[in-house]
Amino acid sequence: MTGDLGMIVAVTAGLGLLVAGLGVAVMGRLRTRSIGVMLAVVVVVAVVATLAGVVAITMRMIIDGPARDIVLSVVAVGGLVGLGVAFVLARRVVGESRRLVAAVREVPFSAPQGLPAELQTIAGTLEEAYARERALEGARRELVAWVSHDLRTPLAGMRAMAEALEDGVVSDRETVGRYHAQIKLEVERLSAMVDDLFELSRIHAGALRLSRARIGLADLVADTLAGAEPLARAKGVRLTAEAEPVPPVTADAGALGRALLNLVVNAIRHTPPDRSVVLRARLDDDMACLSVSDCCGGIPEEDLPRVFDVAFRGEAARTPAADGGAGLGLAIAQGIVEAHDGAIGVVNEGAGCRFEIRLPVEGGGPALGAVRPTPGGRSPETR
Repeated sequence: MTGDLGMIVAVTAGLGLLVAGLGVAVMGRLRTRSIGVMLAVVVVVAVVATLAGVVAITMRMIIDGPARDIVLSVVAVGGLVGLGVAFVLARRVVGESRRLVAAVREVPFSAPQGLPAELQTIAGTLEEAYARERALEGARRELVAWVSHDLRTPLAGMRAMAEALEDGVVSDRETVGRYHAQIKLEVERLSAMVDDLFELSRIHAGALRLSRARIGLADLVADTLAGAEPLARAKGVRLTAEAEPVPPVTADAGALGRALLNLVVNAIRHTPPDRSVVLRARLDDDMACLSVSDCCGGIPEEDLPRVFDVAFRGEAARTPAADGGAGLGLAIAQGIVEAHDGAIGVVNEGAGCRFEIRLPVEGGGPALGAVRPTPGGRSPETR
């Protein structure tokens, strides 16, 4: 009896593995076909594997006569029921998939309800992706509108000055020199704008390459002060720094320096003369914090969530003057900070607002000394 049982198990297992192998091969060939076909193959494999076991028992003469017919009938009915259930399930899955496809083709896309859990998850993910795409498309359109305006104005001025010089309308040395200086200034502004657009496109495309190294925030703050000091002096704004000893961070010094400089330059441009811009570095909840506080008069609460949007400028009080950019500096700063696994935000505080960068610090690293009270060192590489 034990020998017969072992033989039955061996034959059944062998036939089952053979059927399963054939089923896997068939599913591999049909992997691009309908889910219904795949479910039908699964059920057929299960039924055939069961029948193989029954055949093995019958061959060993363990079951014979009417009992054999009963077993075969039960197995056949069970197989037919399984195929019927698989057919119904396949039709429902295919129908729900087609409903999802039809919803995707609609504009705007709205996730249908009542789908199976997996398809509902896919629908929700698609809806989020469509929402992000619409937001990005709106940002791109806004960017094109802003940049078109910012390019048109200096180009018109340069064209007029170039035509005046070419036609000899102006000939005195002083006016010619002034025109040349103005054309050079506008070219530099346009070049900086193009560089900002290129940098922003790299950030949005995920192509920003960072050369990370262990850097101290004291040197970063000092370099930022040195880079922003000429603009602050020309604007009549006091630029100061307050820094506590902070552990080093792992970051790209050039990219992070540019993000911080963008915040400081933005603060200087919107701070009235004889007021202050303060750059602070401190440790808060095991995070390195770099903050820039200005005296811009604050940002309307409804505009705070949009401050880092591409080309956002807000109210007229914060519209940049002739030395302003295309409104890309804060968006670039946000992209750089997030590429460093950090966070950036803004809140109204005192007579203005405070922008803050938060970055993870190196665990166990020694705290570095406080920043020098006056600007010094090299200026960070910026565009």
